[in-house]
Amino acid sequence: MTPRQRTTLFERLKQANPAPTTELRYTSPFELLVAVILSAQSTDKGVNKATAKLFNVANTPQQILDLGLRGLKRYTKTIGLYNTKSANILKTCRILVAQHHGQVPHTREALEALPGVGRKTANVVLNTAFGHPTIAVDTHIFRVANRTGLAPGKTVRAVEDKLNQVVPERYQHDAHHWLILHGRYTCIARKPRCGSCVIFDLCEYRDKVIT
Repeated sequence: MTPRQRTTLFERLKQANPAPTTELRYTSPFELLVAVILSAQSTDKGVNKATAKLFNVANTPQQILDLGLRGLKRYTKTIGLYNTKSANILKTCRILVAQHHGQVPHTREALEALPGVGRKTANVVLNTAFGHPTIAVDTHIFRVANRTGLAPGKTVRAVEDKLNQVVPERYQHDAHHWLILHGRYTCIARKPRCGSCVIFDLCEYRDKVIT
């Protein structure tokens, strides 16, 4: 894909969705952090259902610490891997209270030092909560980047690095959400909805589904 094609691709995604954002529901960086930790291998819909109840009673690190592990699990038990995720959230809360005055840090290094927070989670928080032009490559972005020819790569990190190189600067902040949403609703895994795709003619996917 040429630089001009990439620019056209993002312009069309912007026209279709001028203000993209995460589908996770949150009102603070801390709520977003907890939601993203819970979202690994889970749906945003399922996470939102759980956090709606949780955040109504505890939405700060200290409040979640006050719940304790058993209390937290009452709200997270519908989420996959909730035992591990709940334990990591409590450990993270302890660190936030002890080292960051109860606030979510703004740096990748500090975020990735938190239990349950890897590079992808850190990228989501940096982008969505703090406005950094980071791209968190999940399965949707990995698929879209490779299928379309936008930023092919054999690994998640390779795709992330390539996207950071080729996404035009003015689209870098929102690229993360555009690509996730495109992969979630149009360029789906088993049967992509090519007939309704706004970047159909730019896409280099050989097995396009014409309906």
